[in-house]
Amino acid sequence: MYHMPAETKPISAGQIEFFEEEIRPLLSNHCYSCHSAKAEAKGKLKAGLRLDSLEMMLKGGDSGPALIPRDINSLIIKAVGYLNEDMAMPPKGKLKDREITALKKWVELGAPWPGALLEQLTDTQEDPEPYDWDAFRLNHWSFRPVKKPALPEVIDRNWTQSPIDSFILSKLETTGIKPNDRATKRVLIRRAYLDLIGLPPPPEKVSAFINDQDPVAFARLVDELLESDHYGERWARHWLDVARYSDGHGGFGDNKALPNAWRYRDWVASALNDDIPYNQFVVQQIAGDLIENQKQPIATGFFVVGPTYQSDGGDPEAKAAAQAETLSDRIDTFSRAFLGLTAACARCHDHKFDPITVEDYYALAGIFNNTRNTDRNVGKQVEIDAYQAAQNAINDQNKIINSYLDNESKKLKINRKEVEKKLPDESKSKLAEMRAHLETLKKQLPSKPATAHVLSDSGSADIHVAIRGDLRRKGKKVPRRFLEIISGKEAKLYTTGSGRLQLAQSVTDPDNPLTARVIVNRVWGWHFGEALVRTPSNFGVIGEKPSHPQLLDWLASEFIENGWSLKHLHRKILLSSTWQMSSAYNKEKFNLDGDNRLLWRAPPRKLEVEAWRDTLLAVTGELDRTIGGPPVAEILSSNRRTLYATISRTGDRFRSDAFLRLFDFPAAVSTSAKRSTSTVPQQYLFMMNSSFMNSRAASLGTWLHTQDSEIGHRIELVYNKLYSRPPEAVEKELARDWLGDSPSHEAWNQYAQVLLSAHELIQIP
Repeated sequence: MYHMPAETKPISAGQIEFFEEEIRPLLSNHCYSCHSAKAEAKGKLKAGLRLDSLEMMLKGGDSGPALIPRDINSLIIKAVGYLNEDMAMPPKGKLKDREITALKKWVELGAPWPGALLEQLTDTQEDPEPYDWDAFRLNHWSFRPVKKPALPEVIDRNWTQSPIDSFILSKLETTGIKPNDRATKRVLIRRAYLDLIGLPPPPEKVSAFINDQDPVAFARLVDELLESDHYGERWARHWLDVARYSDGHGGFGDNKALPNAWRYRDWVASALNDDIPYNQFVVQQIAGDLIENQKQPIATGFFVVGPTYQSDGGDPEAKAAAQAETLSDRIDTFSRAFLGLTAACARCHDHKFDPITVEDYYALAGIFNNTRNTDRNVGKQVEIDAYQAAQNAINDQNKIINSYLDNESKKLKINRKEVEKKLPDESKSKLAEMRAHLETLKKQLPSKPATAHVLSDSGSADIHVAIRGDLRRKGKKVPRRFLEIISGKEAKLYTTGSGRLQLAQSVTDPDNPLTARVIVNRVWGWHFGEALVRTPSNFGVIGEKPSHPQLLDWLASEFIENGWSLKHLHRKILLSSTWQMSSAYNKEKFNLDGDNRLLWRAPPRKLEVEAWRDTLLAVTGELDRTIGGPPVAEILSSNRRTLYATISRTGDRFRSDAFLRLFDFPAAVSTSAKRSTSTVPQQYLFMMNSSFMNSRAASLGTWLHTQDSEIGHRIELVYNKLYSRPPEAVEKELARDWLGDSPSHEAWNQYAQVLLSAHELIQIP
């Protein structure tokens, strides 16, 4: 909103006469059919703008105030002057010159309107600021600076192994809840394996850990798992949910395949294994192609693996809509993933709840509007250079041949298409030599270098606010910059290329209160099933507040102090008493905190579909543990880890899509904050009847059938293999009763299927 200059002089008789003879008829004849109370009542109001009162003109519509008294650059003057093709009024034809002159004179006079008191109207205009910025920065928890709090005092100091535990225990003690005891060593090793690498521990590893009495044995186990290449596979999948990773195959307007999207997936896994600092992890995904001497273009696949909409033709409206939807995806994914904010909600108007203006949205949109998706050569530079040199030689030889034929055509005065038939023998011989050399060059051409889908810069221009989200209707031009709530009024403008590198630096600035909080909260949620802020991608006003705000800030501070290391964060969490608690149910505690928000026990939870399927293949001895590479179109027919399944954006292109959806795999259309968890009959019908489960049961059944030991020992072996524990007496008895003294191969297969379908195998203890 604008602050208007106050009008103190009363309207004169001459001004009244001028208005009634020149201005009111002009407005009535040319404007009121679309911009009046009557048009509004009929549902025909255009651009949210009424021109039938001074108050409404001052208030304005979608593009802002139509009138600023005494300012002949007011929007109404620009519109009638046809100075902007998107705002040319009246649309049926330009006003006469004398009418435009009269309207300008009226504005210069201060817009006198009989019966309207300009002073009152201007004095009651709203504050030009859309939000109380200071109030948001002071009062909303996520916008306050991150400060490392002191550890709270607790009574039971013997329970605390980590500073984390002091924050958890402090809250529990205030409510009179005692935390659960430590889980057994069998449970701890199984939980750690499933949590960190998504695979169950081999029986020999379980046995060795149980017998290891060294106080640091568990810490050593955690370090061993964090150094496994399978750690990167497991935790890459968590991040790929956030990145809405897919191999393309979207719906209408986004149906292309992305055959090289897997290179981004492998980059994520490798980056996590290398424990590159999270701030670098972020910068590389936003602008990895722009970092001098450390370029990581594949990392920008973060944006490219999402939807890129194309119009169905040359229609300007369809093209603008496709472009707007693509920009919205980029901004939504960027802001939710790294900042925990829903900036895309400001696409058409200032955010209804959070301090994000429509200008903030188009400041970001301008950055992504200056980018394009490209395929970039990857691999060893010497191989890329060799291919390019060979290709250039082929292109040069083609030019030589074409130039030779053109010259011969001119010399013989023959049409270019007919020249070869009329060439003298000597010339034909020379042409044949040239073409023979061309064929030799083609045969010597090295294999084409591999490519990856990446983002690259395509410009450096700012864009206009799009009125009601329509890019064809231009409002104010907005310079590229960061969000005002974080960077303030004097935000540095982005002027280098698209601005992506500067954007990445703003996101990872240690003074940005959001970035570290968002990622430590996500990691906590992936370890515990629920995050401290249970809306991991929404730290705004309508998102949930943190259950342990001081712990969240302590983790964020500790994270930054330790070089933004994710592996350091994992160690801190896993070596805490909080993570190592038993998940045992207690009725009294449950009645006080049934949702376990205070974390009095380790939350029992289901494995994600990927870890469950991988576990099935691991315990049957069939898992292909090869790291990385192209995706598998039908993962149910493969023994590779589920991470390597081809994922269609719409989740309906491949047979494996239906399987993944059945077990709560998230849609890849947009960024996913967290997985939903369901237990439905169809899941257990899959375990009973699917060819995939039948094959796993047959493999495990064959192993059981061919073991050279008595039945009871085989039952013990399979329980340790599947569940990391020996069978209880009743389980052993039931098995022997059902199997009999001399079970057939088929009996072992059926027994194996029962064990593989048990809930215990899909549960993190």
